[in-house]
Amino acid sequence: MERGKKRRREEEEIEAENRDANHSLSLEQNLSFSDTNVALRMMRAQFPQIDKVAIQPFILQSQLYSSVKDRTQVDRELESLRRDKVVRIFKLNTGQDDHGIMFLEDYLKQLEHVVKRMEDKKQGDVDVFKWFKGHVIESKLEPSIEHEELYALLSLGGQVKDGHISLLINAGLLTRQLIDPNMYWFAIPNIGSVLKGLSQGRKELLSLLNRRRYKEMMLAPLEKMRLRLSPLDMRFHLRDLIGSGHLKTAHTPSGIVVQVSKD
Repeated sequence: MERGKKRRREEEEIEAENRDANHSLSLEQNLSFSDTNVALRMMRAQFPQIDKVAIQPFILQSQLYSSVKDRTQVDRELESLRRDKVVRIFKLNTGQDDHGIMFLEDYLKQLEHVVKRMEDKKQGDVDVFKWFKGHVIESKLEPSIEHEELYALLSLGGQVKDGHISLLINAGLLTRQLIDPNMYWFAIPNIGSVLKGLSQGRKELLSLLNRRRYKEMMLAPLEKMRLRLSPLDMRFHLRDLIGSGHLKTAHTPSGIVVQVSKD
């Protein structure tokens, strides 16, 4: 018990330090980490402020791959954090292999925000959100859930109707899988416009570098540039594209160079 408390205290201290220091730290100074949890907390603290969208910080799995050199270690530590209910992992619709990671406490804040909005609009029987939080989120830790299992878990809270499931989908908490309509992905509410910006920002950044001579640029000035088409900052996109292998970095005497990877 004491060890758990000590670890939590250490994590809170890391977070407080991150919040104070990391907005000013350049990417060059904190591009890599030795531990997935530290990387996640650092990136959570660095998540950009997004106007007009109520979204809690999320991290892309690709960003972890850019920061912790051993991918197997990332997968193993991420799986452990998921099982311990520290984080939830979401399949994103921006690419075949895109996964978003959100700390469970942030996801629950996001859930509360949605419930309040639905209550204000008086849209349907909002008891289903209580059942969803208490029975589904608590016991189903994977990124997807089958219709029968969803029904069974919600039924622990009360009498489930089809309208309840529709309400969860409309609230952005679930999306139907296209390949198998009997399966749902868990989703992050309000994330749609941010994901659109993520896709557009990826293209914009790659296009910017492709137009450069040698298709490369020094990281320090590149990091300070702003993207027109994305609400996410350059640091967010650089970590993502380096981790997914679209960009690579090289160390030179004058600093880190970012290059477009050869296909």
